[in-house]
Amino acid sequence: MLSFDEVGDMLDDIAEELPREFFNDLNGGVLLLPEACQGQGDEAHSLYIMGKYIRDVMGRYIIIYYGSFAALHKNLPPDKLRRELKETLIHEFTHHMESLAGDNSLEIKDELRLARFRNSRSHQGK
Repeated sequence: MLSFDEVGDMLDDIAEELPREFFNDLNGGVLLLPEACQGQGDEAHSLYIMGKYIRDVMGRYIIIYYGSFAALHKNLPPDKLRRELKETLIHEFTHHMESLAGDNSLEIKDELRLARFRNSRSHQGK
């Protein structure tokens, strides 16, 4: 797995490739945090969260979790890791753009995907 700094540089390169308009009103920018982020409750041990779009009193920003990438993608070659990072970043930017437009379609899709995950986990134990 690439180091935290190497992933940070990779993430910066990916962000620079995106249209500047994506960053409108994203006052907190894109942050890479060293920790992993895991689900809550029963799925916490098996569900890693790769990134989050945050809209709170501090503003709007995107968090990418290095520790989650390290846990799930530690053996990926750099080009495939880059692809995963880019996919995650674009996913979070989609949340941002939808938020600006007053839409929450991706948020609903994410919740449905999480519900399917939880449902499949509950059926595994039966």
